Amino acid sequence: VLAMSYYPKEGNPLWEQYSTAAIIHTINEYSKYSFDYPYPVAISVNGPVGGMEYPMICFNGPRPTKDKKTGEITYSKRAKYGLIGVIIHEVGHNYFPMIVNSDERQWTWMDEGLNTFLQSLAERAWEEDYPLGRGDARFITGYMASRNQVPIMVNSESLLQFGNNAYAKPAAALNILRETILGREQFDHAFKTYAQRWKFKRPTPADFFRTMEDASGTDLDWFWRGWFYTTDNVDISIDGITEYGVSSKDPEKEKAWKKAQRDAEPVSVSDQRNKGVPRYIDAKPELKDFYNEHDDYTVTNKDRNSYAEQTEKLEDWEKKLLAEGKHLYLVDFSNNGGLVMPLILEIQLASGKKYIERIPAEVWRYSSKKITKLVVTDEPMTGLVQDPYWETADVDQSNNAWPRKATQSRLELYKSQRGEGGDMMKDFRTPLKTKDAKKDGKAASDAKSE
Repeated sequence: VLAMSYYPKEGNPLWEQYSTAAIIHTINEYSKYSFDYPYPVAISVNGPVGGMEYPMICFNGPRPTKDKKTGEITYSKRAKYGLIGVIIHEVGHNYFPMIVNSDERQWTWMDEGLNTFLQSLAERAWEEDYPLGRGDARFITGYMASRNQVPIMVNSESLLQFGNNAYAKPAAALNILRETILGREQFDHAFKTYAQRWKFKRPTPADFFRTMEDASGTDLDWFWRGWFYTTDNVDISIDGITEYGVSSKDPEKEKAWKKAQRDAEPVSVSDQRNKGVPRYIDAKPELKDFYNEHDDYTVTNKDRNSYAEQTEKLEDWEKKLLAEGKHLYLVDFSNNGGLVMPLILEIQLASGKKYIERIPAEVWRYSSKKITKLVVTDEPMTGLVQDPYWETADVDQSNNAWPRKATQSRLELYKSQRGEGGDMMKDFRTPLKTKDAKKDGKAASDAKSE
């Protein structure tokens, strides 16, 4: 494949360094997830548009800026990555919809959404800290929490918030499907099967959905229904945790535990104020008997005999279970947003250790609104976080932790300033003003006024 770039001298140094390299990178990455690029050339042209694609050629807008006073040519971080990103996107359209030829006017997401998803993969492969604009689940939460939206599957001419609906949300959905639900290996195989099965053909959404399920061997009806046919969002809340212990049946341990639970309760206001007040029985000690010396948590010989008899009847596995000392927690979850998703739980232990437990979305099968999940640990659990890596597009992180965490923010002093801004390269090259320079400038000003 011959990769070429056409641009005026005003496009340098940005275009000569990145345009053709971005074309080559796009073809390599997209071919990895679909099929070999079938055309002889791929061309990027610096044109008067943000970005526009045609078979084998595309037009892309970003270029450097020239300082009107000094003539120095610089470009902002946004211009650099904007150029790389738009070239990846527009060259990527050769695959979707030029070759996998879906109907963009009917189902815009089938080329823009799939292309934006692959664009995010190519951008991640460009460099480690590439400033992604779309694709990651955390970038779509604001839109999904909004009210002014329609389902992805709405006809293209009836879409609201076109960029979020047709580009960003499908890309985020596919990223979640790849990273969280199917896994990379299974997803990549299914997606490549779709691309190869439908290249030079006219697929519909049903063809995409069926192929992904067929090739992955996974029922994804619940996923397509929620993400593509509704405007529901992801908001899974941890509502509460109840700790259970396995009773040892040993009266010495169990009654001591119950007494500790009672003693942990707050003392009533009346009892606090009555403390130290003389009681009638204090003046007449002869009225005290056995029950003044023993409470409900006193272990009796009958308790001990009963425990010994029960222990003798236990089988070996039952004795082992009682001796393990496992900690059991029933965790209550609510699905406030409507979209069912896997539970990704970060379990925090008293020793400081943490581990992740992943529970498939099928856990919501019999109740899509509220569920209770058993968590078993070897040591006391001190905290629990749902979706710790922000991978499910949960729109409300404030209810994802137990115990609840304070939301941190910051108040900033703000003073508006005039100027272009945003060009770090230009800002970096600006001469530094020193105290001496300021003094010299003031002296010159004073001399001029005299």
